[in-house]
Amino acid sequence: MDPLAWLYARQALFSPGLERVRALLARLGDPQRAYPVALVGGTNGKGSAARALAAILEEAGLKVGLYTSPHLVDFRERIAVQGAWVPEARLLALLEEVRPHAEEVGASFFEIATAIALLHFAREGVGFAVLEVGLGGRLDATNATEPVLSIVTNIGHDHLEVLGPTLKDVAREKAGVFRRGVPALTAARGEGLLALKEEARARGTPLHVLGEDFFVEGVRPLPEGLAFTLALGKGRLPLRTPLLGPHQGENLALAALGGLLLGADREAVARGVARVENPGRLQRLSLGEGREVVLDGAHNPEGAWALRAALLAHGLLPSALVLGFSQGKDHPAMAEALGDLGPVVLTRYSSPRGQDPKALLPLFPGATVEEEPLKALEKALALAPRAVVAGSLYLVGEVLRGLKGLPPEARWQ
Repeated sequence: MDPLAWLYARQALFSPGLERVRALLARLGDPQRAYPVALVGGTNGKGSAARALAAILEEAGLKVGLYTSPHLVDFRERIAVQGAWVPEARLLALLEEVRPHAEEVGASFFEIATAIALLHFAREGVGFAVLEVGLGGRLDATNATEPVLSIVTNIGHDHLEVLGPTLKDVAREKAGVFRRGVPALTAARGEGLLALKEEARARGTPLHVLGEDFFVEGVRPLPEGLAFTLALGKGRLPLRTPLLGPHQGENLALAALGGLLLGADREAVARGVARVENPGRLQRLSLGEGREVVLDGAHNPEGAWALRAALLAHGLLPSALVLGFSQGKDHPAMAEALGDLGPVVLTRYSSPRGQDPKALLPLFPGATVEEEPLKALEKALALAPRAVVAGSLYLVGEVLRGLKGLPPEARWQ
């Protein structure tokens, strides 16, 4: 079997726990011990924070490995060193090397992907690795490492069937990335923040809280990004980024403070924030002839409201919307955030997790249904010169693949 096909087939083996990934890493010589690690978790914004932190550390002169998920078009996106994806030949060789050990311990798709990333980073001689947590924190494969910095961006209503049922439960799971004596950062609020504080006290983790210990000031949407200021004690650090959306001020403030705590100077922080990219998150693409598509995951209520605020702040309305959601999400809350922004075309991505768009029609009065995402995009662009594709990163990835002439991938991790 093709190595990648074998890997995708192991999506069905998902079962939370660290025993398998620890056993797999031990068989590979524990590559995660070769470099310091930062773990970046949270409900929303963890990809942006992880990418920004990696960019900051690169600007500070470190050779940095970055592990993110999910990918949009190519699996290799998940594993990068100095911004360069793992070469295809290297990836296939790593898969072949890891495969017998993974089968022996019963490792899942994400556990194998994590192990391959950690092994690649060790062999590339990175000086630091930034790992985006996959699901939760406590039992996530990335938590088999020992971080020198932990970030939990926020606590929101997502994956409650696994991490919940309450926000307090979710916060406790995500606080699993905390370590005694190791600094942690968060922008969480409310019930989630209270639970994180409890966990930090119990674990002896120094927790730096946005809005209490450091602040974001002067958030200002720009035509091509965002300007804001990180306020820390009596100091102020003005920052600009190409990322869109007022919510990115908080994510990038976490990365900026994280970089400072890890030894980056102010100039490296500013340069890293100024060049960070996060594909599929409020990503604008020109399709020619005056047509544009805006791509955003927005896969839970908090993400949907952040998308709404960003579209308004950056003057990206009116637009038509192409929406496709995963099963098990809070569809009514997402419809409340997005349903009145413009005409809606409902679709679905190619995965067992994709929600039947016809079942969503009661939530979106007047919407139309087009099962195939690219055809849905064409329908939307017939209604408005700009289309917003949102509801799942898997939908965003399928649209990007389609625009490149690639077939869809049936995946859900």
